[in-house]
Amino acid sequence: MADTFRSTEGLIDALADAEFDRPPALVSNAHITGLGVARALDAHDVPVIALDRAGNAGDGGAETGTVTHDGLAPPSDAVDFAGAVTYPLDDLDGFREDVEAIVEAAGTEAVAFGCMDEWALSYAEADPEGVRLPFAGSDTLDDVLNKSELYATCERLGVPYPETYRLAETAASGTREADATVDEAADALGFPLVVKPELKRDFEEAFGTNVIEVADRGEFEDVVAAASDEGVAVMAQKRVDIATGRDHSLASYVPPSGREDALAVVGNAAVRFPRNFGTSCLVETADEPAIEERALAVLDDAGYHGISESEYVYDEVREEFLLLDVNTRPWKWISMPVEAGANLPMAAYAAVTDAEYESDGVEPTRWVYLRDYLSLLAGDDAFWDQLSAADWRRLVSGAFERDGNLTTGVYRPADPGPAAKLFETEFVDREYYCSC
Repeated sequence: MADTFRSTEGLIDALADAEFDRPPALVSNAHITGLGVARALDAHDVPVIALDRAGNAGDGGAETGTVTHDGLAPPSDAVDFAGAVTYPLDDLDGFREDVEAIVEAAGTEAVAFGCMDEWALSYAEADPEGVRLPFAGSDTLDDVLNKSELYATCERLGVPYPETYRLAETAASGTREADATVDEAADALGFPLVVKPELKRDFEEAFGTNVIEVADRGEFEDVVAAASDEGVAVMAQKRVDIATGRDHSLASYVPPSGREDALAVVGNAAVRFPRNFGTSCLVETADEPAIEERALAVLDDAGYHGISESEYVYDEVREEFLLLDVNTRPWKWISMPVEAGANLPMAAYAAVTDAEYESDGVEPTRWVYLRDYLSLLAGDDAFWDQLSAADWRRLVSGAFERDGNLTTGVYRPADPGPAAKLFETEFVDREYYCSC
């Protein structure tokens, strides 16, 4: 267990005394998603070094080589070392230098797992020496993450997606021709509509979110003008009448050999917190072969290999699933496919090392993030508990860890450190920068 979150220098010093019998995994960020990846790899004895930016509440103990960090991964028994690196969106060269120094101190090559877009893209763009990437390069990542390119691929392959217009007012010169002006998009889509960026990173940095719903033409024009000022290309998208509880995603690992050898599980985000637009807090396996087929076709067309989540919503008006987004990295409920029998992180690790991994098949499984799920049960809005009395007994006793078909995002009695830290940080006056 990484009992402290170290400064970069402190981590380098600690690694200089360590010995590794196989390449360690560099897992970033060091919060809920990183915790899920670390646990998946630790189940196969892969050493894990969790890397993240330092917290905002001071430098910690400079004399001991530690810094402040509120993420939940470092206290886990699945994490061997944890420490800070330069945040790549602030300084990509500094990030590269830190990672290369960490790998040199470890004395062996390492395998990178970026658990948010900026980390995955930064590992690919920085391409640190001594780091193996179990996913496609930055050009391919950009093609998949760029919604304009993604929806053009959907159009070509006949994969349903929400009605969307790329806006001339923010389109960069020299790129694919825009679909419409603000006035044309407003007339075609009506209100309310949603404004989305072609690429999430810069939009989220500027607006603190990756989607903005606008109620009228004035709000629409203001958002588009603000995006133009920030140099961010955006699109207008029809607001979909989504069927609550029917969001689905394909969780997959596609190896370099292609989609025929892909490892995949379809998950249904049965419950979100908040209910209609929040993040997943109860996800269960689902039998939707059309979703798997269409998502893998899109990934194959883009030439993408690696871990990904292809997100679909069910449009009640069109009566079909629409592809919204593809995340080219692990995500919050990555533990669900792992528990179901598809250890995507281990499959990715094995593809770039001498390790071996083969799935024994996929079984029905549910994943719950208890912090958010309990908030729904305790809230004022009516919410019908979807867990049984037997489920709750298994959760409280810890028997769910042995019985299978139910797993959690953080809480594990056999690995109590992350849940204990969640209690510690839940009631203090600061918030970790990422919910996943």
